[in-house]
Amino acid sequence: MNFHDLANPNLADLQPYVPGKPIAELQRQYGLKQIIKLASNESPLGPSTAVQAAIAMAVQDSTLYPDGNGYLLKQALSERFDLAPDQITLGNGSNDVLELIARCFAGPEDAVMFSEHAFAVYPIATKAIGATAIEVPAQAYGHDLSAMRDAVTDKTKLIFIANPNNPTGTVVSHAALKAFLMALPSQVMVVLDEAYLEYHDNPENTLTWLADFPNLIICRTFSKAYGLAGLRVGYAISHPEVADLLNRLRQPFNVNSLALAAAVAALGDEDYLTRARSVNKAGMQQYEQGLREMGLAFIPSKGNFICVDVGRAAGPVYEGLLKEGIIVRPVAGYGLPNHLRISIGLEQDNAYCLSGLAKVLADD
Repeated sequence: MNFHDLANPNLADLQPYVPGKPIAELQRQYGLKQIIKLASNESPLGPSTAVQAAIAMAVQDSTLYPDGNGYLLKQALSERFDLAPDQITLGNGSNDVLELIARCFAGPEDAVMFSEHAFAVYPIATKAIGATAIEVPAQAYGHDLSAMRDAVTDKTKLIFIANPNNPTGTVVSHAALKAFLMALPSQVMVVLDEAYLEYHDNPENTLTWLADFPNLIICRTFSKAYGLAGLRVGYAISHPEVADLLNRLRQPFNVNSLALAAAVAALGDEDYLTRARSVNKAGMQQYEQGLREMGLAFIPSKGNFICVDVGRAAGPVYEGLLKEGIIVRPVAGYGLPNHLRISIGLEQDNAYCLSGLAKVLADD
């Protein structure tokens, strides 16, 4: 039996998302004791004490299903950002919400647009629903909003914009974004993916735009600056009617009890968020200085990672770093075959990575 013939034909050329290599896998592969993972843009701080306490309390009720509506988290988000709870859709990480949006607003007869060098989930979600993927060439490694506007047709139903962008860390100005939204037909849905918003200095509050642009959906996550990547919790903020549609598609218990409790605690822990930003800012400066000293070019980033041009095919450099116990992220799949994306870690981990990179490049 050929199971490919039985499967949805949309899967024929769909490649699975490839995550950063886990530490345990590298330990098994090379038998290394000292390993640092700087591949998946995770927080280097570990969970806060407030989060740990919330999880310890929530685990006592782990025999019960979670609150399928996420009432307490929605209330916390509502109070924090001055939103109505019915504007919020919770997800098993923001990836979950991105896929919900694609399934809700596009299908086989439609086109979904995103930029070159943008997050891999956008084309995956597009192909999974059989829609036509429109990848618009990037400008200076980031979104070319003018070209994206020119590429809109009657078939365009959905546009993904990551700001800051992953894996390049580029940003588009809020003035340009607002002008882009004003120029679009109102029936084109726009997803503003703000997974790395908390690392961007003084960003405009885009949530206030929702009143003027009901076709706008803003996605955020607790996986990055809030340090909850392993618990998988993200959310979308939109017009209430949009949220109602998304919640019809959402799995009933897509966010588990521990994640719900941890997210409420994390949202209220301003000290942790301040520290996360401070550590990231210092680490970014550390990498920029170290890379300049090595004569390596990099893409200026507003995220918690930096995309480095190693001046040659990055695959062998990545493999060389693995043997040194350093896990980073090759991004050839994003159209950047000579680049490595390196997550910002603690000072000593950043120093170890820079030293390892210099060693591998010298040995190559």
